[in-house]
Amino acid sequence: MYEEFKERLESTISTGIIENELMNRHTTFKVGGPCSVFISPKKNEIPKAIKLCQEYDVPYIILGRGSNVLFSDKGYDGVVIEMGEANNDITVDDTVITAGAGATLAAVAMKAYENGLAGFEFASGIPGSIGGGLYMNAGAYGGEMKDVVVSAEAMDINGNLITLEREDMDLSYRHSAFMVRDLIVMSVTIRLNKGDKAEIKALMDDFNGRRRDKQPLNYPSAGSFFKRPEGNYAGKLIEDAGLAGLRVGGAAVSSKHCGFIINVDNATSDDIIELMKKVQNEVKKQFGVDLEPEVKFVGSF
Repeated sequence: MYEEFKERLESTISTGIIENELMNRHTTFKVGGPCSVFISPKKNEIPKAIKLCQEYDVPYIILGRGSNVLFSDKGYDGVVIEMGEANNDITVDDTVITAGAGATLAAVAMKAYENGLAGFEFASGIPGSIGGGLYMNAGAYGGEMKDVVVSAEAMDINGNLITLEREDMDLSYRHSAFMVRDLIVMSVTIRLNKGDKAEIKALMDDFNGRRRDKQPLNYPSAGSFFKRPEGNYAGKLIEDAGLAGLRVGGAAVSSKHCGFIINVDNATSDDIIELMKKVQNEVKKQFGVDLEPEVKFVGSF
């Protein structure tokens, strides 16, 4: 049955399938064991791939740029559908930009700058795709996806394409209706404002400079590991708890920004999970605050 599934999937995906692909090659954490099957389908092939997975009861997951995810060392017993190079087109119509879900936030921000459009500078240094960015309502430096998004094309679990307007997305801090309704973001439309190119570039450079100064960009990570607790900051709580530099195996709490768990020396997912729990326990013990991971965990831990 499984061999039949793979044969049908391979005949459906023009780019072919890869078996036992290591997920540490596809995530910013550089961690993760093999998935059963890895595919990078074209946009029109994605519904077909999903329907095949459902028909054969094979688990699947959609992967953007792998910037907010931690795969298990044991890997993932299912199909990883990468939404990258085959769905990254970006078009501009006056002040409106529409981008395929696989387009990077940085690429969309650069396209906005090239067209003299302001309002997306905050996203210029956020790793990951615009599809993933909308899915989790990514934001930085006072801006969020909810501030600029107009609509999005999404796919439901039956492979049907639907359009969601901003008011239907239930966007809040690191939350969206896409999570709750199990929808796959296919494309995103944002509306920006006409601006001065020099000012746009200066703001992008400023934000990116602040990132380089304050974040451990020279180490693999998933970005900010924990959600911001109400009325506080995860990084500050972790630092105040005396946990800067705390290490488990190859994983460490960044001394540069304590909100980051970084892969300093071939960390395993088990290293990262154990370190996460130590941090959570100590912050809870000292300050009574529960730190909730922002990172999505995939596989068996």
